[in-house]
Amino acid sequence: MKKKAQKKRIGFKLRRAKGQSGGEKKQRLSATLKKDLFNIPNSITMLRIVFIPFVVVLLAQGTPGYCLIAVVCFGIAAISDFFDGYLARRLNLVSVTGKFLDPLADKLMVMAATIQLASMGWLESWIPIVILTRELAVQGLRQIAVGEGLVIAAGTGGKIKTALQLIGLIGLLVHYTYPVRVFGLDTTMNFHKVGWILLVLSVFFSLLSAWQYFRGFLKALDSQKSEG
Repeated sequence: MKKKAQKKRIGFKLRRAKGQSGGEKKQRLSATLKKDLFNIPNSITMLRIVFIPFVVVLLAQGTPGYCLIAVVCFGIAAISDFFDGYLARRLNLVSVTGKFLDPLADKLMVMAATIQLASMGWLESWIPIVILTRELAVQGLRQIAVGEGLVIAAGTGGKIKTALQLIGLIGLLVHYTYPVRVFGLDTTMNFHKVGWILLVLSVFFSLLSAWQYFRGFLKALDSQKSEG
């Protein structure tokens, strides 16, 4: 009886020790995530997200002056997209948190700007609908790919799409026609029209990159089946 009681006590102590180690692991994971969240690159990314409502509120005023201020805020956020990635690689601070936050910030910027432009009648509503549908579809495929342990390389279409989206949105945010000097010639530029053309081109490349990702997903599945 004494031996059984001792075994029970030992078992109880072991279970308590395991529980403590599990708690310690959770604490360490929580501390790591908190540290990752507030490192320099991820802090810049979060500031980019903070800029989004300012851009929307300024744009909603609709006057040339407010639109230009909105462009400045949007431009700062767009430029910071380069610096957070560069600093993450330079300072060896690439993290899972950053890999999640960075594309999220880009998508929130684009969707907030396009939806606000559509609500003001400055942009056709089908454009943000197509962009949002594409992003949700590709994100769904990515989740499936991660669940299946598949690695799918990003296509060139996605990079071109992002560049055209950002430049096109800057033109749409400026909106108005201004005098400009091009190659020594004085002329005027309809920024809305230029931005619209670039954004429509970005929609084409977004659909192309979605197809590239879907094709890569199918190839990865076929390769996995053949290996199995």
